[in-house]
Amino acid sequence: MRLKPVARKSLSDAVFEQLSQEIVHGRMRPGAPLPSERALCDVLRVNRGAVREALKRLSQAGLIAIQHGGGTRVLDFKQTASLDLLNRLLFHHDGTVDLRVARSVMEMRAAMAPDIARLAALRRSPGQVLQLDEVVAAMAAQEHDLLALQVLALQFWDLLTVCSENIAYQLAFNGLRHSYEGMREALVEVMGEELRDLSTYRRIADAVRRRDGEGAGQSAQALMQHGSRGILQLLAALETSTDQEEGEEDEDDDDPRT
Repeated sequence: MRLKPVARKSLSDAVFEQLSQEIVHGRMRPGAPLPSERALCDVLRVNRGAVREALKRLSQAGLIAIQHGGGTRVLDFKQTASLDLLNRLLFHHDGTVDLRVARSVMEMRAAMAPDIARLAALRRSPGQVLQLDEVVAAMAAQEHDLLALQVLALQFWDLLTVCSENIAYQLAFNGLRHSYEGMREALVEVMGEELRDLSTYRRIADAVRRRDGEGAGQSAQALMQHGSRGILQLLAALETSTDQEEGEEDEDDDDPRT
């Protein structure tokens, strides 16, 4: 394990951070026993209260199972954790984006959006229609500023999700948005086609106004295809490049001259 002493601030948060990183990045495998509280206190140089609070949070996050009198074991978070873990999975310990997780985020976004738009059209209030129109008008005023369009597009989808009156979609959207925020600026150019497609944003808003659920869903699906196509192509290219670099490193390791 790559644990290190903790700075004397937010002790339980720091302990939770280190242990969760060890688990989600595979350095502590499912089924493996966690070190005892005393051992963790010694390694991390924190008090037992900080360790216990961190372990409680890890248990609530679905990362470990605390068995009183029987030790604590690492769980397979893919089977036990919730969407709250997604943002932690998105980044490697060095701050780089995990491409496979990023792809999963974009695929889930594309899958949810059409049904969110459909439900929004069926359940929206008159006031929410006006709010959608205001967001689309603001996008038209910023049509040459991709970063501004990106922020407004998030507001557009946030509003649609509220209109859907589906709490599961709202909570899932919150999780996806938090993950997306971490890589938003890096994706702004590749999402340019989607962000500039104001006519489709208008079609979604118009369908919501008419309570045309099918039309709203179809337009949302078309919009998602713009962004998803560019992003998935980028991620595939980056993934191929990473695999090639790793292959070259393996060849160097096998070369007796190196």
